[in-house]
Amino acid sequence: MMKNIETLKKENMNLADKIYIFDTTLRDGEQTPGVALTVDEKIQIAQKLNNLGVDKIEVGFPASSKGEIESSKKIHSLDLDSTLVGLARSLERDIDAVIDSNLDYVHTFIGTSPLHRDYKLNMSKEKIVETAVSAVEYAKDHGLTVEFSAEDATRTERDFLFEVFNNVVDAGADFLDVPDTVGILTPVITHELISDIKDNFTTPISVHFHNDFGLATANSLSAVECGANQVHVTVNGLGERTGNCSLEEFVMALKSAYGIDLGLDTTRFYSLSNLVGRLTGVKMPVNKPIVGDNAFAHESGIHVHGILNNANTYEPMSPEMVGHSRRIVLGKHTGANALKAKLKDFHIDLNENQFDKVFDEIKALGDSGKCVTDDDLVAIAITELSSARETPIVIKGLSISIGANVSPTATVKLEIDGIEKETASTGVGPIDASINAIRFLIKDTIEIQLDEYNLEGITGGTDALAEVFVITSDLQNNKATGRSTNQDVVMASILAILDSINKLLLIRRAN
Repeated sequence: MMKNIETLKKENMNLADKIYIFDTTLRDGEQTPGVALTVDEKIQIAQKLNNLGVDKIEVGFPASSKGEIESSKKIHSLDLDSTLVGLARSLERDIDAVIDSNLDYVHTFIGTSPLHRDYKLNMSKEKIVETAVSAVEYAKDHGLTVEFSAEDATRTERDFLFEVFNNVVDAGADFLDVPDTVGILTPVITHELISDIKDNFTTPISVHFHNDFGLATANSLSAVECGANQVHVTVNGLGERTGNCSLEEFVMALKSAYGIDLGLDTTRFYSLSNLVGRLTGVKMPVNKPIVGDNAFAHESGIHVHGILNNANTYEPMSPEMVGHSRRIVLGKHTGANALKAKLKDFHIDLNENQFDKVFDEIKALGDSGKCVTDDDLVAIAITELSSARETPIVIKGLSISIGANVSPTATVKLEIDGIEKETASTGVGPIDASINAIRFLIKDTIEIQLDEYNLEGITGGTDALAEVFVITSDLQNNKATGRSTNQDVVMASILAILDSINKLLLIRRAN
């Protein structure tokens, strides 16, 4: 049974009374290699984040360019409900750029670890403390809310980290941020570190965790369990190197696994993810939690049977909670129940024999390594529905010969009213050669004219199903359609032609 926040508190989890979402998609997310957002694109994302209900939006790093100041000003002019934040190094000119951007919340930082002190800043511990304090005091003197980050905090000596924090708190810092700059934390170590900080400081604690070992979301949850007040996140987990804690993963884990609802409109997650993916050019893997294409996709017959009876059997949350949708995927693991459910969705009614044929074809395609899409299924089912009830003419063999500087040749074997006939013909291509061979073999039974031929790839890729639709006529001007789907274009064409010819024969014989 899901536990609410009060129950968790009673179980000695040191949860903060309020957990803030600090979204840094427009700042750290934009630092994803290869990503550069225009002002208009930043505005679109900011509006979406605001509508989602995030508490704070880090709109950029104003000191880095005039464009950053411009975009920050324009986002500020929107009068959003979310608090807008600007990043600044612990330098007065950086803080001035935040002020010039019309922002009243600054996220200022300085490296504190031995590596940053010695190889990046070339500063002593004393100078680090002095610089940090000076920046916080300067920002407070200018009326800003100040969040201070000790960059590379998780590789900083604990006593020095606390020294820095003590001094910036005395200078007026409103939030203390703990960045795991290179993502080295694990949940157990996170719990110990954040608990220690909470035991020593009453100033609200913020965490900014990177995902180098795939633990950013897990570490952020661990930090919240022991009292962190705020978590830095990005849409789709974007950010430097392997990214940051994912907004949608963190919020939905809290909501579904912990029973903690932060008040965000989670039904907007999927559309927000798609927007950010399109604007940044960073496509999500299909197995990305919450927003990936496969997040609510099922193929296994056992799983699908459970899902159709009760979705909770194989889903931790409903797709509607995040604006997503459930997909039943067809392939080699598909069960009859899944196929029946899909056909029902498309209002396709097959008899038992037709269903068995479609089911066998789905399985065969799956065994060949193909995932059968909804479009594939519809094409296969319609082909089965539209096929002639009787098949006076059946293909028994096909061989194609093509090459450079030679005429394409097709050898076709047909069974016509129980008698096998075979011939070879040439043509401008393998399909034309095959049709010429068929015309020759059936000339004593029926003469046909190909009035229309349409070929379409159902899905993308070289293994896509080909759907062929034809219209043929005989000398009496009877017309019949033919349709077929197959992974082989030539075979799809032959089967469609034969489907229409068989219908013409049935029409003639009925008359």
